[in-house]
Amino acid sequence: MTENGPKDIIRVARENGEASVAQPLDLGARVRELRKARDWTLEQAAQQAGLARSTLSKIENGQMSPTYDALKKLAVGLEISVPQLFTPPSKGQVNGRMAVTRNGEETAKVTTTYEHAMLAEALTTKKMLPYRARIRARKIEDFDGWVRHDGEEFLYVLTGHIRLYTEFYEPIELKRGDSAYYDAAMGHNVVSVSAEDATILWVTSLV
Repeated sequence: MTENGPKDIIRVARENGEASVAQPLDLGARVRELRKARDWTLEQAAQQAGLARSTLSKIENGQMSPTYDALKKLAVGLEISVPQLFTPPSKGQVNGRMAVTRNGEETAKVTTTYEHAMLAEALTTKKMLPYRARIRARKIEDFDGWVRHDGEEFLYVLTGHIRLYTEFYEPIELKRGDSAYYDAAMGHNVVSVSAEDATILWVTSLV
């Protein structure tokens, strides 16, 4: 691959297989946009990519045409593919974000009723909050009133047997593989009705 300048025209294949010429893309601005979408400083992004801070700064400001090796390092550091460096985001959204949370590496938040394991914490400005919860509560009286918050919520039972209490519906029992989706502004609480603590996957939308 040749060392193209930051404003070289990128050819994009249409879905029908025909090639069309897209508007020239500013690689430096694209890299800066991807970096800021992750709330990374120049130092943080350079460290992730294995590049010198001065090199990354020159790339972002169009003062350097990166080699293919530098492009590969940038893509790996930003957790995207090389072609995505040259693909403008659709509708203002940044493409290719991803976070992997290994089992046992989660940040735990423990209360008397739940033990939450936070997932995908490395991503900022998320539109949803995923976490795994161990249900320690055994009866509704274990709670000091209803849990309520903005957004919508989805839960999926991973192990055990739970009872979902909601403000406007009769309690419902859910077993492994069952799920529920509800308005989180409605009061809700979950208890384990199995001998052991039940575990569930919870995903809450952030509004």
